[in-house]
Amino acid sequence: MTAPMRERAALDTEVVALAADRAAAYRDAGLWRHELVSDLVLDRCSAQPDRCAVVDGERRMTYAELARAVLGTARRLRAQGIAPGDRVCVQLPNCLEYVVLVLALLHVGAPPVLILPAFREHELNHIVSVTRPVALAVDAGTRRVDQLGLARTLRDRHACLRHLLVRGAKELAEDETDLAQLCRPEPGGTVPDDRRTVNATPGAGPRDAAVFLLSGGTTGLPKAIPRAHEGYGYMIRTAIGIAGITSESVNLAVMPAAHGFVMNCPGVLGTLIAGGRVVLANPNSPRAAFELIERERVTHCTLVPTLMLQWLAAAPESGADLSSLEVIQVGGARPSAEATARVCTELGATLQQCYGMSEGLLCFTRLDDPDEAIRTTQGSPASAADELRVVDADDRPVARGDTGELLTRGPYTVAGYYRNPEATAAAFTHDGFYRTGDLVRVDRDGNVTLEGRVRDSINRGGEKISAEELETIAQRHPRIVQAAGVAMAHELYGEAVCLYAVLDGQGAVGLRELRRFLEQQGLASFKFPERLEVVDVLPLTGIGKIDKKALREDIAGRLAAEAH
Repeated sequence: MTAPMRERAALDTEVVALAADRAAAYRDAGLWRHELVSDLVLDRCSAQPDRCAVVDGERRMTYAELARAVLGTARRLRAQGIAPGDRVCVQLPNCLEYVVLVLALLHVGAPPVLILPAFREHELNHIVSVTRPVALAVDAGTRRVDQLGLARTLRDRHACLRHLLVRGAKELAEDETDLAQLCRPEPGGTVPDDRRTVNATPGAGPRDAAVFLLSGGTTGLPKAIPRAHEGYGYMIRTAIGIAGITSESVNLAVMPAAHGFVMNCPGVLGTLIAGGRVVLANPNSPRAAFELIERERVTHCTLVPTLMLQWLAAAPESGADLSSLEVIQVGGARPSAEATARVCTELGATLQQCYGMSEGLLCFTRLDDPDEAIRTTQGSPASAADELRVVDADDRPVARGDTGELLTRGPYTVAGYYRNPEATAAAFTHDGFYRTGDLVRVDRDGNVTLEGRVRDSINRGGEKISAEELETIAQRHPRIVQAAGVAMAHELYGEAVCLYAVLDGQGAVGLRELRRFLEQQGLASFKFPERLEVVDVLPLTGIGKIDKKALREDIAGRLAAEAH
């Protein structure tokens, strides 16, 4: 069982701590426990060693094998000099090594920084600059992108990066580590008894960062969000109950596990803590996902509305047996009520709408909520200790049921960003409430309905895109004098980017050329515009700012005209 831990100073003093009185209240209420997230998983390994824990293609790992792999990997990481308090960037597809490495890093006390596979040099360089990791884990087998070459470039650029942990490379340099070998289980058939032999010095404590999640980037480049074991563990334990995850559950991860939604709501970690089975996949079609559901008798999965629509379109013709499905969680954006109504009838599962953010707050519709609430709202907060304020532009509370910006604080919402005091000051109030930037309504039952964004961002299939970031990079193009990005309606993604551009008059620029240029600039491809409108001048407001409202109305009118 989990060994007792002594109180000591934090490993990383640059993590913004919650106010002492609130932290004490959460501990006194029993919400925060003196435990590590990794120990919750290892305790489960000891309790049911012979049960299947993780499936990755044809590879299967029992809980005993998982424990031996995690503890063996942790020892090998320590032998490489990776110590408690260090940070390790992890940019991998959904695979067995991902799960083992993340759990091993949690056990060492070296929090992983979870990075989306879609991120490229532009985002990665920023993340490494902020988090200063000692190691970077990448997949060399990624098509179209030389991830290993990019990792080597980052290592040469950043002195902090001492190790590259590489999956799928044919050849490695002497200072690079093969991830498959690093993450192999130690010999034996049982769960090791002594976990403390990993760290000669004290490892992480409950108040230290377990992982670093990344913000959605709605205001520019991603911000690093340290999630401490105490609050993170409480959030996962709470989500397990709300989603109905048990030791009999089979959870299919089809979206990148770097998303907090997939990793911890309850996700991969919650399923393992509950003793269920995690099925890892990177399917390129609904049919591939359906085959896994049928083969593994999947009960739970997590989707964004875009994927939900693709599944609904493909299910009638697939012929797959989806009868094992119990719960489909949908989040990342607000789906239409018409689409949500089809989930139960066409996929045979209960829909659970989810709304949340890497900074903390989670809302879920409950499995026994009325159909109307499940179809039309994003649910209520996970914890009774979550506090919500809905305010107008002057921070005054609005009447219940009216639309305003959501502010929140609670037992698993952070107090600030990592090494970014300016962003922390802008996003958090003096009394610890986080400004979500989301416009919401809260009904009399406490259910939240997402109505839009305060800030200038586009939600493309659940991925948040900063218009300002895209505009800045687009304006590096030698022909583009001025650029403005706005959201436009999109049948598949809900929203997509339309970029308006003023050119220098020296030549034309087409969408294909612009997308090629953005790729050369190292921008993640999901941020590319789907449409380019070249104009002579951008409309301005009365105070001289670009009139985004006018541009949104313009593209809506163009799309409506084209539809007729």
